[in-house]
Amino acid sequence: MNTLGLNLEKSILFEDEDIIVCRKPGGVPVQTKRSSVMDMESGLKNYLAQKGEGAYLAVVHRLDQPVQGILVFGKNQKSGARLSEQIQKGQMEKIYLACVQGIPEDKEGTLEDQMEKIPGSNLSRIVDKKTKNSRKAVLEYKVLKEEKGCSLLEIHLKTGRHHQIRVQLAHMGNPIIGDTKYNKGEIGDSERKGLGLCASRLCFFHPKTGKKMEFQVKPDGNFPIV
Repeated sequence: MNTLGLNLEKSILFEDEDIIVCRKPGGVPVQTKRSSVMDMESGLKNYLAQKGEGAYLAVVHRLDQPVQGILVFGKNQKSGARLSEQIQKGQMEKIYLACVQGIPEDKEGTLEDQMEKIPGSNLSRIVDKKTKNSRKAVLEYKVLKEEKGCSLLEIHLKTGRHHQIRVQLAHMGNPIIGDTKYNKGEIGDSERKGLGLCASRLCFFHPKTGKKMEFQVKPDGNFPIV
C-alpha cells in the first residue's frame, strides 16, 4: 500500500528492531492532526502494522513540511528515549544543504541570533537579545558552490529553533530558493516546486549497540545547483 504517495519501502535507508531511518520527501509532514493528510508517522506505523509488528513509533526530531531529508525514529520506548537524550546532549549531528539566493559575503561563518516564534502564526523572527521568551539560535555555514546567482551552502545546525535555518539565512540576506514564507521575492508564490533545503546528513549513535551511524542523501527537486 502506497500510504504517502511514494514508495515507502524505498524511502527507508535503514531498519532494525530498534530504529527506522528514512528519507522524508519535501511537502510531506512528519506529523499532522489533519485526518485527510497522510504524514510520515502514520505512514510508517501502517508499514509496521502490515509487517505484523507493533505500531509504536517514537518521533524524536522533525523537519518542516517543505524540507526534504533524513529522519530517525525509535521503534520502542527505550530507543526513542536514548535518541532524544542524544539530541538534548548535542550528540546527534544534523547537516543540511541549502540553495540560497545570492552569494554570502563570507564564504564560511557562524550565525548567532536571538529568535522568537511570532504569536498567533506559524512564523519566527530575529529579535533583540533582551526579548522575553526568545531563544538563542546558532548555525555554522560554508559555501560549497556558486552558480547562476545562487549559492549552495552546507549548514551545521547547532540549535533547533522553529524555522531556524530559513529565518537566519533570510536575515543574512541570502534567503532559501523556493521559501514562500521568508524569501520576499517568493512569498505567496504557489508555483514553486519546493524548498531548496535538505537534511542531507545525519550522524548519531545506535541506541542499543552504541555504534556510530551515519547516513547521507543527495537533494532532489528545487535545487538549481548541487
